[in-house]
Amino acid sequence: LALRQPLRAALFSTGDEIAEPGRPLPAGALYDANRFSVAALLRAQGVAVTDLGILPDRRDAIATALAGAAAAHDLIVTTGGVSEGEEDHVKAAVTGPDGRAGQLHLWRLAIKPGRPVALGQVDRTAFVGLPGNPAAAVVTFVALVRPLLQLLAGETPREPLAFPVEAAFAYRKKPDRQEWLRVFLQRAADGRWQARKFPREGAGILTSLSETDGFAPLAEAVPDVRPGDRLDFIPYSEVLA
Repeated sequence: LALRQPLRAALFSTGDEIAEPGRPLPAGALYDANRFSVAALLRAQGVAVTDLGILPDRRDAIATALAGAAAAHDLIVTTGGVSEGEEDHVKAAVTGPDGRAGQLHLWRLAIKPGRPVALGQVDRTAFVGLPGNPAAAVVTFVALVRPLLQLLAGETPREPLAFPVEAAFAYRKKPDRQEWLRVFLQRAADGRWQARKFPREGAGILTSLSETDGFAPLAEAVPDVRPGDRLDFIPYSEVLA
């Protein structure tokens, strides 16, 4: 029987506006939900997680933390700081002069939610920069981090099981973009399972995950959804546990 050590992942949140849960919340701050949800997702995949806390919005501090984490881990995951705002320093910390030997292989995908996502490496350690919005962080974890973990573990990435259901809603999507709808299931009068879309689409709405049953991914070529259309339904138990 072959045995191996679990993959080791270093996990950071970034942002001066992020605060630890359980402490008084400063004015204008938000509690850090991403680090805890992403840590749970990593551990569900059998990964040993080193929780390295919250990094400030300073490129030098982020670059130093990434370099230190790269020396002792197989994967580095950050949340936040990968967009184009003045205080988004993660991309520059990986690729700039302070980024040591880091590089990005991709940045920004045509995916909703989750467009500002980064994939690369710091020295020889794999790096993923997830978006700061909670729903976007979970979607990009499923789309990118989950298959990456399988590759790092020596496996062939496996597509999650999807089940055919009938759409009970209408929706028009942007062309040439993959969209991960958050849906819940209901039985129709004739006993068929139907998917209903969560009424709001914001990437920061964590209840869009906790109050639904799974994802209905729409491929880039799909222009819209009409009632009665067949959808592929991926239950959360297939990808989040």
